Amino acid sequence: MAEFTLDLNDDQKQVRDWLHGFAADVIRPAASEWDEREETPWPVIQEAAKVGIYSLDFYAQQFFDPTGLGIPMAMEELFWGDAGIALSIVGTGLAAVGVLANGTEEQIGTWIPQMYGDANDVKVAAFCSSEPDAGSDVAAMRTRAVYDEAKDEWVLDGTKTWATNGGIANVHVVVAVVDAGLGSKGHASFIVPPDTPGLSQGQKFKKHGIRASHTAEVVLEGVRVPGHCLLGGKEKLDERLARARERVKSGGERVKNAAMATFEASRPAVGAMAVGTARAAYEVALDYAKTRSQFGRPIIDNQGIAFQLADMRTQIDAARLLVWRASWMATTGKPFTSAEGSMSKLYASETAKKVTAQAIQILGGNGFTREYPVERMHRDAAIYTIFEGTSEIQRLVIARTLSGMPIR
Repeated sequence: MAEFTLDLNDDQKQVRDWLHGFAADVIRPAASEWDEREETPWPVIQEAAKVGIYSLDFYAQQFFDPTGLGIPMAMEELFWGDAGIALSIVGTGLAAVGVLANGTEEQIGTWIPQMYGDANDVKVAAFCSSEPDAGSDVAAMRTRAVYDEAKDEWVLDGTKTWATNGGIANVHVVVAVVDAGLGSKGHASFIVPPDTPGLSQGQKFKKHGIRASHTAEVVLEGVRVPGHCLLGGKEKLDERLARARERVKSGGERVKNAAMATFEASRPAVGAMAVGTARAAYEVALDYAKTRSQFGRPIIDNQGIAFQLADMRTQIDAARLLVWRASWMATTGKPFTSAEGSMSKLYASETAKKVTAQAIQILGGNGFTREYPVERMHRDAAIYTIFEGTSEIQRLVIARTLSGMPIR
């Protein structure tokens, strides 16, 4: 078991510096253009694929870093470059995590490579869980999956929303209800292969921030997928459902559903994204405060500005430490007895919103214009307290974990 340390090793530093260089040289120069265009930055994704960042191998290496710091370190550097473009580069990872968390070895080997394609023909994948009436309330999910035993096929019907890469993905991972009587315990995840009839893109959302990342509805109408596209396989699903039914009858312990297993695995990574955006805004504000003069001196000479920057940096470092702790705990098999994963996502997300707002204030009128990047960073930061579990949901998870009570 790897011992906890705050020092990155030489290999980690090399990867961090490599990612930082890509973010500075490739992502940042393109950030404003793709934010304005509100389109998937395919050329940037292709550049990431050419150098090996957008690939299964790269994420596998970071995922299996024995310290647990590979993924959060990578997320922070890429999102330091730009949140919208970075999400387009890493968005496929949520679908990949869904397969890794719930799939068999054969399913992992078959489908994850198809999610990325290659440097000459890049692909993306989508994880589809949220619905118009079922976001944080996963128990309200209406998308159904019915097993056709005669054909060994599952038939999916429903509408998903807020799906990153939804509709443009080569592979969709869809969470659906297989036993409505079990609530959230009766969910399962399915692979929808490329060009499957019945799957279409619904509304594409025009967003406040992260506008270079494609977000849309996914409509499923009589979508038929082979039995082997059920993640984990039918035997494992039947066993899990049987246990869930027994627990419901006995009023016993709760079991995790497929969507929540994916979100729990990804929450510290989302926290790292927020840290990257916050750090970027802080650095812009710090440089501006040191060079902008008013009343004959740099504005950082004023305590009102200097103290804000001191608080911003302190909060960013605290957020990073929470993210690193949760990531290390997850990798080394330590249980989140105090909801440490949710803590990291909550604090980092709220820090990103606060720090980017303070950065605008320090830049004054300039910060309110699109001539400076903090305006875009502030718009981007708003998503962190919403997606993959709102801040309110994170607080609920933490409070329930600490108290052992069914707080509502």
